Amino acid sequence: MASRRRFLKSLSAAGALGAVRPIETLASRAQNASGFFGLHSFVDSHPEAVFIMRTSVDDKTNHDAIRQAGLSFARSVIVPRENGVPLTHLIPIKPNITYSQPNKIGTKLTGGTIPVSVEYELGIVTHPSFVEGSIEGIKELGVSAPNIHVVETWDSGTWKALGYNDMAQRTGVTMKSREQKVSVISSNELVWVDVPDGTWFRRIPYLYPVNAPDTWLLSISKFKAHGMGITLCMKNIQGTIAHDYQEFCTRYGSTYNAAASDMNPDRNSVIQANYNRHVADGIPRWDRPGGDGGLWMETWASRTIDNNRSTSIGLSVIEGVYGRDGDGFLVGPNSGQYSSTECFDYLSNIIVFGKNQVYVDIVGHWLAGHEPDNFGLFHIAKEFGLSQTINPMNIPVYEWTADGTATRTPLTSFDRTPLKTYYLQRNYNGGTEPKFHLCDETFDYPVEPPLGIDDSAKPKSFVLHQNKPNPFNPSTSIEYSLHRGGNVRLEVYNSSGQVVDVLVDGYRPAGAHLAVWNTSGKASGVYFYRFRSGGFTETRKMTLLK
Repeated sequence: MASRRRFLKSLSAAGALGAVRPIETLASRAQNASGFFGLHSFVDSHPEAVFIMRTSVDDKTNHDAIRQAGLSFARSVIVPRENGVPLTHLIPIKPNITYSQPNKIGTKLTGGTIPVSVEYELGIVTHPSFVEGSIEGIKELGVSAPNIHVVETWDSGTWKALGYNDMAQRTGVTMKSREQKVSVISSNELVWVDVPDGTWFRRIPYLYPVNAPDTWLLSISKFKAHGMGITLCMKNIQGTIAHDYQEFCTRYGSTYNAAASDMNPDRNSVIQANYNRHVADGIPRWDRPGGDGGLWMETWASRTIDNNRSTSIGLSVIEGVYGRDGDGFLVGPNSGQYSSTECFDYLSNIIVFGKNQVYVDIVGHWLAGHEPDNFGLFHIAKEFGLSQTINPMNIPVYEWTADGTATRTPLTSFDRTPLKTYYLQRNYNGGTEPKFHLCDETFDYPVEPPLGIDDSAKPKSFVLHQNKPNPFNPSTSIEYSLHRGGNVRLEVYNSSGQVVDVLVDGYRPAGAHLAVWNTSGKASGVYFYRFRSGGFTETRKMTLLK
């Protein structure tokens, strides 16, 4: 288990974000661009995969280190492409800036004694320094800062209090309040999407430019617990919807402030029927009765699925530099220095990302100490075809490094950071589960083929691909595939036959892998790379041009 060291350093609002140091930019990223950007080709070609990048932040108050983590992430994952997303596209970025309590900064929690500081509140949201680093990495590609829109339906002082306004001013991106209700906000600020077969919605009003033509959405959620479980990427984009349509957490049977014509007239009866079916099917914890029980979760999940089916997402990310347990806001399961009901922050030092937001969330729940089968949202997502599995061990997981190396790695190799939640507490029918708990009951998952592997796609032999780019400077990527696990050696040698680098030397599991050769100190010229595994050997040529 990851260290559960506490990080509750209280700082004043004026000094919380610390001195801002300029980020070193890479002019080569713009110079090498041909008018397009996109995801790293390995990430792009493996939509079934989830990638985990480790960070090395020593303290949640180290904003420079968190900013650098965002920059390293963006530089390695969002890259120049020969074709892809035009640099002229608008880029909406959706961090989790959920409504907190900025009015309480400098005071004490109601009913407790915890002093509310900016640092304490930052555990609720995607860290603005990580978003800032990501933005600077995207700008290096040649994207105009005003074309980057930081979008969130909540404001009410949260942005300013937690440093987002200052971050937007430093980076030059577009960030303006769009928290007016649909009946008030300008029609130019909305993008309506039809949902003809939605369980809850018939039309959804998105905040411009989300879902507008010629846009690319980057979702950056926060690693934290909440009443709906671990609320990651699927819930994060709830905040791309205008008031009051975004109030997914409204309970079944309660008033929902959206126009009747924009909702399914049969929504309540459909949800009730689905709920009854899911209880009979045995979705875990769905049998909890009452207004805060399974029917509430069925209602919330139905709205969430409508939203995710209607939204085009370029990349889904979990910022997990540190994670928060408890209710997602300010109350939690811990007895601390100030109160017996504190939420704690834990350095988890991970960034989790992928093209499929459901798979990213499944892995994120596992990393937070939970068994994903216990969450009905994933069962419903599979029913609607948003995923093919609920089993986290069935999802290809890669460790990603800042140089763009992807190594197929068992999920169990990563530390878990248990984040307790109050999701569907089992305190009924004789149950005595505490309010904050882990949903970690084991589940016998059905036997399914691993994602990305079928009879046509499964490599029948070892495959060594041509390096990309080629010619190159200063680095190039080499992809290879194994039809069975085994020891691999991938070495680079010069035209004289001398080995100049060994990129891989050890066991690798079956599947696709990616190695990167960084050529610092190497002269221009022709080089060769040789792959060896299980008696198979292949050599290819590449050219370094400096």
